[in-house]
Amino acid sequence: MAARKSKSRDAQTLQQPLQPKPTRTIVNPDPSKPATPARSAAADHFHRNAKITEQARQEAEACAQLLATPVKHAHAAGIDVGDSTHWVCVESTPDQGDTVREFPAHTPGLRQLVAWLKFCGVTTVALEASGVYGHVLFLTLLEAGFEVVMTAPQFARQIKGRPKTDKRDCQWIRRLHKHGMLPPIFQPDAATQTLRDYVRHRANLVRLSGQHIQRMQKALELMNLKLTKVLGDVTGVTGLKIIRAILDGERDPVQLALLRDRRCRHSVAEIAQALDGRYRPEFLRELRSSLTLWETYQEVILEVDIAIAEHLQTMRRQTTLPPLPPKPRVRGRKPHDPWFDVREALYYVTGVDLTAIEGIDEMHALTLVGELGTDFSKWPTVKHFSNWLGLCPNWHKTGGKVKSSRTRPGKNRAAGALRLAAWSLMRSKSYLGAYLRRQRSRLGAPKAITAAAHKLARIVYNLMRYGLAYMQQTEAAYAEQVRQRLEKQLHRRARELGFELTKIAPPVEPTFA
Repeated sequence: MAARKSKSRDAQTLQQPLQPKPTRTIVNPDPSKPATPARSAAADHFHRNAKITEQARQEAEACAQLLATPVKHAHAAGIDVGDSTHWVCVESTPDQGDTVREFPAHTPGLRQLVAWLKFCGVTTVALEASGVYGHVLFLTLLEAGFEVVMTAPQFARQIKGRPKTDKRDCQWIRRLHKHGMLPPIFQPDAATQTLRDYVRHRANLVRLSGQHIQRMQKALELMNLKLTKVLGDVTGVTGLKIIRAILDGERDPVQLALLRDRRCRHSVAEIAQALDGRYRPEFLRELRSSLTLWETYQEVILEVDIAIAEHLQTMRRQTTLPPLPPKPRVRGRKPHDPWFDVREALYYVTGVDLTAIEGIDEMHALTLVGELGTDFSKWPTVKHFSNWLGLCPNWHKTGGKVKSSRTRPGKNRAAGALRLAAWSLMRSKSYLGAYLRRQRSRLGAPKAITAAAHKLARIVYNLMRYGLAYMQQTEAAYAEQVRQRLEKQLHRRARELGFELTKIAPPVEPTFA
């Protein structure tokens, strides 16, 4: 029955006359203006072709402008660095072969790459920085005698709209480098690179050992031993004595508290009260394992410290320097402090005492020298140096309006060390400490730390580049400087408004006969 109804309905539909297809109309919201007819498909096709033609014209103009640029490096090569292979492009080959080749990234492949570059008469090479992939290639090319320029990826981007492949990238890098349009990124010398690797490795070891300190604190807390409440550092003299005694089987809180060092601020009774806990075998096992691993890390860090001290001896200056004045002791030695005199070793390497600057301790100074080296002439001015660190405003201005002035984000370890040094000045009674606190009241803590780190960077640059002695100033000197600046502003504002300011004389105190 249902099939018969569907058939009859289809027959009725076929007998009805065909209705014309409704045309698309555009409703005109304003009756006073004539309605705009719909754009046809031909018009859409025309506008699409016009857009493609305009884009092709702009790309052709960009390529023509690049070709018209004078050649700076006639025998240049470009390399697109990869994990497994490197794509290399040269201007021409003596045997009229292919100018683009792919070489494996292993050591025999690097030897073939260097031999082919020498065969093609290349003198300078540009390669795009790609993390650790290009580090070995960079050092290999330097040892082979080439002038190597390592550039950032954002400077070697292709023209928008072109297809992107590794083969095309190396050709584009060579074209840009041929005309001298690739700015190099900072690369220290060989001695500084070795020191940088040592210092970074030591920092990683300290960070990993800190995780085992946290696990020791967790195990103590799970046994309700409040050792962290009465000791500032569980890896100090008192903390290690108590932990080792607990692992040896001592459970009496009073006997454990008697192991306190005489310099500990809390009394024996307070420490004994904190060490009355619930001892569990699983947590004791975790405490023992964490302590063993932490001590192992301390032994490895000591070996790295010895290697750093020996390498700094090879970097000593040949000139005779005056003896370094003794520095007053501020605090005792911490477990992660180096086992050699970093201040004296860096003094005979750089010729200046970086620790004389407020906020910069021995580890900050070692990080700065390891990351930056001793030759600061690679940055022409202090503004170039601050911009490279990312501590100055990064202006984005268009149409006469400033869209953004935030500092450039990045993971520069030297900038991080300067920020940590600036943070330590929050309670300092020096000139820099007063500057940091005033900026914090105006801008907030994060921006104030960046501003103080910028000021520290300028001091470090002048100290390392020109050997200028750093003159420490007091907080009163900064307050006087701020007061003089406010007086100048008041006088200028009064003159603009047509007034004149006069200083009020202090009242004369009466004298009694």
